[in-house]
Amino acid sequence: MSLLLNPQSYNSPQKDLPSKEIMEKTIHFFEDKGLASIKEDDQASRWYTDFLKFVKEHQIFATLLTPKGYGAEGSRFDLSRVCEFNEISAFYSLSYQYAYQVTILGLGPIWMGDNEKAKHLTAQKLIEGGIFAFGLSEKTHGADLYSNEMALTPGKEGQYLANGGKYYIGNANKAALVSTFGRYQDTKEYVFFTVDTQHRNFKLNKKISTSGVRAAYVGDYELIDYPVTTDTILSSGTLAWDSSLSSVNIGKFQLGFASIGICTHAYYEALNHAAHRELYGKKVTDFPHIQKIFTESYARLIAMKLYALRSLDYFRSASDEDRRYLLFNPIQKMKVTTQGMKIIEMLLDAIAAKGFEQDTYFETAIRDIGMIPRLEGTTHVNIALVIKFIQNYFFNPKEYPVIPQRDDPADDSYLFRQKAGKLASVRFPDYRLPYEGIQVPNVLLFFQQVELFRSFLEQTAPNQEQVKNIDYMLALGEMFTLIVYAQLILENSKIHSLSSALLDEIFNFLVRDFAQYALCQISNYQSSAGQEDLLRAMLKKPSLNPTVTQALWETEVKPLVDSYRT
Repeated sequence: MSLLLNPQSYNSPQKDLPSKEIMEKTIHFFEDKGLASIKEDDQASRWYTDFLKFVKEHQIFATLLTPKGYGAEGSRFDLSRVCEFNEISAFYSLSYQYAYQVTILGLGPIWMGDNEKAKHLTAQKLIEGGIFAFGLSEKTHGADLYSNEMALTPGKEGQYLANGGKYYIGNANKAALVSTFGRYQDTKEYVFFTVDTQHRNFKLNKKISTSGVRAAYVGDYELIDYPVTTDTILSSGTLAWDSSLSSVNIGKFQLGFASIGICTHAYYEALNHAAHRELYGKKVTDFPHIQKIFTESYARLIAMKLYALRSLDYFRSASDEDRRYLLFNPIQKMKVTTQGMKIIEMLLDAIAAKGFEQDTYFETAIRDIGMIPRLEGTTHVNIALVIKFIQNYFFNPKEYPVIPQRDDPADDSYLFRQKAGKLASVRFPDYRLPYEGIQVPNVLLFFQQVELFRSFLEQTAPNQEQVKNIDYMLALGEMFTLIVYAQLILENSKIHSLSSALLDEIFNFLVRDFAQYALCQISNYQSSAGQEDLLRAMLKKPSLNPTVTQALWETEVKPLVDSYRT
């Protein structure tokens, strides 16, 4: 059975009936609305009142996004179903997913803060169908929190007056509350506080028009002597700072599932088009190069989902003693989403002009897919985080219990009390463990590349000049990222009993991608003789077995034709 979401034969993996019903009702809502109507709203930049009415009627955000103890019965912040809803909503349009993801970000500082009154108020606003916003970035400084200019100055009777602007803020037009990050003017201490978008001292300057997510609202707002009281202050000092980073950990983690949803819908549409189009007396899908495009893009898409689901297992199982998710999360935000861009580009080569027709889902995918890794956390920032883990990953192993598949219904309370900082102290088990017992040709080849990379670090570690060269280290980080990406894919391939043909095809492209990164390192930077020798040894060619590839096409890819149609 394919791992790909298919609304027309969907069986939610959730274990409890209310959660299953949320996913099924959401699918029915979008299927009944139809692609034509969704596209019409997109092209008109029409706010999705119908979707939010549906969300309120069925208490979807209230159920999925309220931690246990604050909402109605059945409410819990269960990351497995939170992520599933992200994938489903993005399958239909990133605009819907965006409203949901931004709400998650806005809720983060509230649930992480120490203001119980604000938490209960938030739970009630979710029941009333409210959406939320995350007031972090600013026009001049972007997400540079150190340069934040939103200021709270002391006012009368213990109040503060907030002044400053926030830029590129989703849901800024309709948010029930905006969790806003600032500083106390006198102490320079960080603070998170809530803002009511209907207050007269809240000035919504404009909607920022974007090429994608047109139906969504990305806003520019300003606070002018906005009154802030103890009732609206969520956190101060270290807790406020940590809340900003931890909220991003939770909210931006959803980006991978959004990319998966977009690519899955685009894949069905592209495959159906190619399978029913004839050129030179043959179906387009009979051409070998087209089969190769669909087979490889299928392998890349399954790999994205395998990684995302396994990363989710680690996130749900996190504790102060096991913070491996802090490596896997930035890779989710960066690698899974950039793979989504790669897949859409490949599929576009297969369907060509069809992909640009305005009545297709694909045209939306082209616009939206590239926004995800670029607007929500640039790739180089995430790679810079990943690099901090290299030493312990390879050279300082620690034993851990095996993390199981985490599809159990549970309130993931650790998400709101994450331990921040000290990334270089995070430990990992022996990186070789997932490769034990695997005899698939391309897995073995990739493992050779991994061992060569370890030798590179051990025998010819970057010198001080290279370490200071951020560009050089980011390129090295791409290679390390791919190694971690492969690890979680391999772990999850066992949980989901992947066919050996599919696993071989996945590691076929991983071997090629790794070789390309090694070539980039050779071509673009000065290396010592020893470094270059090891990098050249990494330029491996994958094992090419046409029989295996053809079997994958016949048994897993071709049967997807017409399995989902809009």
